[in-house]
Amino acid sequence: MTESHYITDVMILLLSAVILVPLFKRLGLGSVLGYLAAGALVGPFGFGLIGETDEIRTLAEFGVVFLLFSIGIEMKPGRLWAMRRMVFGLGFAQVFCTGWALVGLAVLLGQSSTVAVIIGFGLALSSTAFCLQLLVDRGELGTRYGRAAFAVLLLQDLAVVPLLTLVAMLAAETSLLEGIEVAMLEGILVVGGVILIGRYLLGPALRLVASSQMAEVFTAAAILVVLGAGWLLEEVGLSMALGAFLAGISLANSHYRHQVIADIQPFRGMLLGLFFMGVGMTINSRLLWEDAGLYALLVLGLLLAKSAILWVLCRLLGVGKSDAVRVSLLLSQSGEFGFVIFGLAAINGLLSPQLLQFLTLLVALTMLTVPLMPPLANAICRRLDRASDDSDVSTDHLDTGQAHVIVAGFGRVGRRIATILQAGDVPYLVVESNIDRVTEGRQAGFPVYYGDAGNVDVLKAAGAGQAEILVCTLDAVEPAVRLVHLVQHHYPELAIHARGHDRQHCDRLLQAGATVAVSESLEASLQLAESVLENFGTTEEEAAALVAKFRREY
Repeated sequence: MTESHYITDVMILLLSAVILVPLFKRLGLGSVLGYLAAGALVGPFGFGLIGETDEIRTLAEFGVVFLLFSIGIEMKPGRLWAMRRMVFGLGFAQVFCTGWALVGLAVLLGQSSTVAVIIGFGLALSSTAFCLQLLVDRGELGTRYGRAAFAVLLLQDLAVVPLLTLVAMLAAETSLLEGIEVAMLEGILVVGGVILIGRYLLGPALRLVASSQMAEVFTAAAILVVLGAGWLLEEVGLSMALGAFLAGISLANSHYRHQVIADIQPFRGMLLGLFFMGVGMTINSRLLWEDAGLYALLVLGLLLAKSAILWVLCRLLGVGKSDAVRVSLLLSQSGEFGFVIFGLAAINGLLSPQLLQFLTLLVALTMLTVPLMPPLANAICRRLDRASDDSDVSTDHLDTGQAHVIVAGFGRVGRRIATILQAGDVPYLVVESNIDRVTEGRQAGFPVYYGDAGNVDVLKAAGAGQAEILVCTLDAVEPAVRLVHLVQHHYPELAIHARGHDRQHCDRLLQAGATVAVSESLEASLQLAESVLENFGTTEEEAAALVAKFRREY
């Protein structure tokens, strides 16, 4: 590739990413599929604007290295220990059971044991990027099912490291059993060694660099830590990604972790996007049109198999029926780490180019189903609730015959409102979907009940038909807007007082049907301004009048 062609290719990649990634995000399909589509569009199987992809794929591999470093630095030991039952119980069971089940299916379809292991465990992993973003956007990361899904994704992220090591061992023509044993033994030894080195050497080294007060030098040092650890493990026959992960683990409790994350983030995002675009260039869309029926069957079969296995595991570990449905459907797809594992296997000659194209397209198609899963799960859960007598919502014993207030959400804002209503002898009840908050609130003497305020049946059980006011204190933007719209549609006479983050959020709440929308950022700024005015000699009455004027205007 000549220098001019290289610049042209880079410009083509940037242009396609700038156009398609925001478009896919707006459509709710996520940035990963946007990058894949951008790569597929300009690659040899698309418009053919870029024909030679080897150099780009080589550079893009560093995206995986930085991604694994970011995962490692977020893996605080205390965080893992607090979630140990779900992470190492449900998470490990999901990877182990789903992986070996898919390995068995791959063997039945004629693959060798080595290739079957790569395929099975590569497809067993779900999309961390898609699922976590969806949970955050829907404000459901703190729910019971959100925490269970996060625990499984966390273990899957951890499992990527030994899986990549296993691929490297298999590429060295080690037998499958020996490869697993060697991967585990070397992984334990190297993990311990690198963490010890990082704990006792990296901290003092970064302290010395930070003392120079030169931001660019600290950034260079952070990149050196990532690449240096990766190079070290590559020299001893392991993967660069494993080295980067261990470097992140060693800095997880460091005082410099936040600055290192901030310095690494731009490189990680850019190179990871390039990695996904490189993967997209290998997607042969002609295969989809030629074998549409086969792909549809495989996608449906993979989704059903993964969701069925995970549902059974959730139930065995005490997860409720509805939450088990939500977790199993949310994590039924395969994810971006499948691209990583399959790509490394192809580079090492374990997967043929044709099989790599086939698996890449299969994973991408399953990822397209992610936005469809929450509505499907909600529909199934509603049927389960109607068919079951033991509904999670425990509001049957409430006296809702009189006018009262319904508070949706028992976070910091909801708790303050409940305290004031209780002090004023105003009849009220709180509906909260986080069981920990429900337990905490009831222990403190608040009438908090478990349920999803965005469910019409829950609102009915809470006496929305007789209530005078509903107060929406939900923290997440989209769930709050959906709740206001739902209440306005089913209970148009019910006054809705909603809490918003800013003016834009308040405008959306008012458009959805809120009677009153209060911006928390506006109120904070007005109170601060009032205190400043009083400090500079303005009388309390004058300061209050000025603040009241601006409150009316905004």
